[in-house]
Amino acid sequence: MTSFSGTYLEAIRRALHDAMEADPRVCCLGEDIGAYGGAFRATEGLLDRFGPDRVMDTPIAEQAIAGAAIGAALMGQRPVAEFQFMDFALLASDLMVNFAAKAHWRWGASVPVVFRGPSGAGNGGGPFHSQNPEGHFLGSPGLKVVAPGTVRDAYALLRAAIEDPDPVLFLEHKRLYRRLKDEWEEAPTARLGEAALRKDGTRACIITYGAAQQVALEAVAELDVAVLDLRTLWPLDDGAIEALAKRTHRVLVLTEAGLTYGPGAELAARIGETCFTWLDAPVLRLGAADTPVPASPVLEAACLPDATRVRTELERLLSW
Repeated sequence: MTSFSGTYLEAIRRALHDAMEADPRVCCLGEDIGAYGGAFRATEGLLDRFGPDRVMDTPIAEQAIAGAAIGAALMGQRPVAEFQFMDFALLASDLMVNFAAKAHWRWGASVPVVFRGPSGAGNGGGPFHSQNPEGHFLGSPGLKVVAPGTVRDAYALLRAAIEDPDPVLFLEHKRLYRRLKDEWEEAPTARLGEAALRKDGTRACIITYGAAQQVALEAVAELDVAVLDLRTLWPLDDGAIEALAKRTHRVLVLTEAGLTYGPGAELAARIGETCFTWLDAPVLRLGAADTPVPASPVLEAACLPDATRVRTELERLLSW
């Protein structure tokens, strides 16, 4: 199966299906992923196609899900563990960070496991179902972090993550699940650690990823501003970041994650260190407010960066 026409969510489902078809070692486990098809229906139909030995429902216990997946990976399988909401990946962070991510460093063991699930805000999910947890996991040596922002990347990066020999945290922004659509005749491919230039420009650039990429593109649709989609948060494509910063001389880092101590702070610091002599202005960063995400749609919108705020920051950046 190569041709495809569907949503970001359907691309995730197709990637899981195609990976399981291609490699009998690939299996899925998580809460309600079998007969129910997952909380967002990402695994719908997989149980009927591959059976309960490869599509396994688990208790509501993220530590157990992560532990079983890591054990299966160490025994030669390629498990994909779904967390119903990425907010609750923190319950499994001990196993993910202190065991899976360090196994290769400790004794050379490969742990080819993917921890995937919905993250992000914008759907009125409230403070416990709207978080962007990447900042908690970045800086954990041995753990790769991926955040696709397009339908094609949802497919291609998940296939790449499943094939990778190291543990991967795969963040699917739930606001994109049914809002983005695309189609192809030949399945797209991608490599972890490579950014993608989504829009070119010369006056400034926005460094971003995930759903924030859509906000950036909306904000600069008619502006001479470039947009770089990181796609992988670790490892970073430092070469692409530095090349664009040096060419445009002005950089805005845009994330949906919290502003203080978040991924945007690290990106801004790296760009400031490596590109200082080429910059005509300070590196600015825009992120979510330093508060739990409200459930109220009005308050949630006030908490998150939007196209208007992006344009305001760009005006400030260009005024230097």
